[in-house]
Amino acid sequence: MGGYFPRWRLKTQGQVLPDERLPAAQTAVLGLQHVVAMFGSTVLAPILMGFDPNVSILFSGISTLIFFVAVGGRVPSYLGSSFAFIGPVLAATAATAGAPNPDIGLALGGIIAAGALYALIGLVVMAAGHGWIERLMPPVLTGAIVAAIGLVLAPIAIASASGVGADNPEGDQISRWIAILTFVAVGLVAVYAPGMARRLPILIGGAFAYLAYTGLANGFNLGQPVDFSGVSAAPWFGFPSFTAPAFSVSAITLIAPVVVILVAENLGHIKAIGAMTGRNLDPYLGRAFLGDGLATMVSGAFGGTGMTTYAENMGVMAVTRIFSTLIFLVAAVVAIILGFSPKFGALIQTIPGPVIGGLSIVVFGLIAATAGRIWVENKVDFAEPRNLITVGVALVLGAGNFKLAVAGFTLDGIGTATIGAIILYHMLGWTTQRN
Repeated sequence: MGGYFPRWRLKTQGQVLPDERLPAAQTAVLGLQHVVAMFGSTVLAPILMGFDPNVSILFSGISTLIFFVAVGGRVPSYLGSSFAFIGPVLAATAATAGAPNPDIGLALGGIIAAGALYALIGLVVMAAGHGWIERLMPPVLTGAIVAAIGLVLAPIAIASASGVGADNPEGDQISRWIAILTFVAVGLVAVYAPGMARRLPILIGGAFAYLAYTGLANGFNLGQPVDFSGVSAAPWFGFPSFTAPAFSVSAITLIAPVVVILVAENLGHIKAIGAMTGRNLDPYLGRAFLGDGLATMVSGAFGGTGMTTYAENMGVMAVTRIFSTLIFLVAAVVAIILGFSPKFGALIQTIPGPVIGGLSIVVFGLIAATAGRIWVENKVDFAEPRNLITVGVALVLGAGNFKLAVAGFTLDGIGTATIGAIILYHMLGWTTQRN
């Protein structure tokens, strides 16, 4: 073990652990596979928030390198755009999902603040251990907060899927049918596709719906035609459009609570990888939080999204049983190269709104449904009034987007559901804790 980084022993068959490696050619191929796995979600999140996808792809690669260094190359993980930021960012900037964000600077300031708080939590965990996090946010709470985020986002997904906009407040039927086609295609790929294709439902399902929309709109005038002129004009290589952050207390107040979700995501990731590899990775939790927080700060400083560990890549590792951390160095470098391709970014910008809406329905729905998985896997007892009332209140606060003015600042549904659930849960447990 001596040394900050492992020495990566060569392994040519069977399960490959984090401190082992495959031959160079196989490492490169598997690195590309992880890029494909993260691609759909990492691109979709910035599009929904009105960010430049090229910047987010670039900083997903840079963030993965930051995380790699923070954990000493001992925890296999890819960092990509976090969906937990979508609701707070749209609320803080009054932006429309899928449209250019008019106040992206304010969103970036909030993202940086969230990253700083996340990094601070990492330092505390490194000094005091992680037990206090599990006591502060037990599974019943993390599930409630995750569900609330998905429900807050639901109206945004439906508006996008319906083609609702300033020039078309009622939406249109073709948009709705394309959105339905999109989430049906994603579902079919997720359930019936062979092999590794089943791990790429967002990418493959979205591509199918994109082609279907293009055929109907450009070929039969059944919708706004897709304009490829920007793709033709864009150069193959060039710098993406970086954006400077601006800091607002109100935006920070809305966005910073996302840290609760990021901690829960990363905690679950480390636990799951530890179980799959048969190794105790808990000693690296603090460094993982610190790396993720620093990566989020760096990304936000230049116009990128908040970052988190990716379940898609964890799924790839579960299927391949290849956990070598060197694979993620390859994936990071590939993502950085893609980030410097304006033509690639221009192609992403041609994705039709109804397709984005259909993908949003799937993704936001999965966020809410993940709560059920958290509760089931952790055997949360809903016969206990404390759990039932806390979850019920959090869900309605989120679904109704309950807003509350506090000391001159306004918390939206995510903020009130997150903070309210934590306070209510522990308040209802005072008697139990004292006894």
